[in-house]
Amino acid sequence: MKQTVLVTGSNGLLGQKLTKQLAADPEIALVATGRGPDRNSLSRGYRYASMDITDEEMVRKVLEDFRPNVVIHTAAMTQVDDCEKQRELCELMNVRAVEYIARASEAIGAHLVHLSTDFIFDGSHGPLSEEEEPAPLSIYGDSKKRSEEAVRELASSWSILRTVLVYGLAEEMSRSNIVLWAKSSLEAGTPIRVVNDQFRTPTLAEDLAQACILAGKQKAQGIFHISGEELLSISDFVRRIAAFWDLDVSPMTEISTASLGQPARRPPKTGFIVDKAKKELGYSPRSIEEGLSLVDAQLNERNRRDQ
Repeated sequence: MKQTVLVTGSNGLLGQKLTKQLAADPEIALVATGRGPDRNSLSRGYRYASMDITDEEMVRKVLEDFRPNVVIHTAAMTQVDDCEKQRELCELMNVRAVEYIARASEAIGAHLVHLSTDFIFDGSHGPLSEEEEPAPLSIYGDSKKRSEEAVRELASSWSILRTVLVYGLAEEMSRSNIVLWAKSSLEAGTPIRVVNDQFRTPTLAEDLAQACILAGKQKAQGIFHISGEELLSISDFVRRIAAFWDLDVSPMTEISTASLGQPARRPPKTGFIVDKAKKELGYSPRSIEEGLSLVDAQLNERNRRDQ
């Protein structure tokens, strides 16, 4: 008997990685959902439904129609400064919508895998285990903290997967990420300013997708920290990106976070300890160089297709 898995946000970076992995899994019947038309290039192996997560009745109807065994909820408002400036929209997308998803999942007996973030922490130290107390610095971080509380309150079968600085390549991406931005900027010799006082454990999108699938298949109960295992500053990460592609790093200027004057505060030092996920889920993150190698292969493949 196949398990039915429904993914929200399937047009995003993580959503596309989940769609690709789950569509190829013979044990899974995949329902991909997103706002508007399907942006995945796959033509078979799953069903697609347009779903607005901020419409409670639509969420309830879609989940009732497909009756998934597992719901993987990736859709969210993740632009940190936009959340600071558009608080009502952030509240709707990151808190109310999670309540809708959690209630609808509970009503049909589905296990809910919910994505969260290192931005629920204040960044006073790191890397962090699952036992650390959240203390968000921003509206975005607070919204994700409260989304976690909604999941724990409204769903009886749930996994919360927190992650850090996700990177990778997907089709028709609505926004870039640090690897693609740094690579293209340095290749073009474009001056870039990169903070040297924020520390993270960068996460390959394929690894995060793997963790979501493992948590869903096992219906793993609890909170899991999912990221890479190497803690480094953002500027050092850009240096690793430059070194991998043999790029001149001189266009980069290292700066402090304070000098950017961003609307939302960022946690200075986070990063995750992933021992629990490795032990309980079987999670196996790739090294930074392995992750960049995969991105490089995907970029080469895309270039071949475009020629």
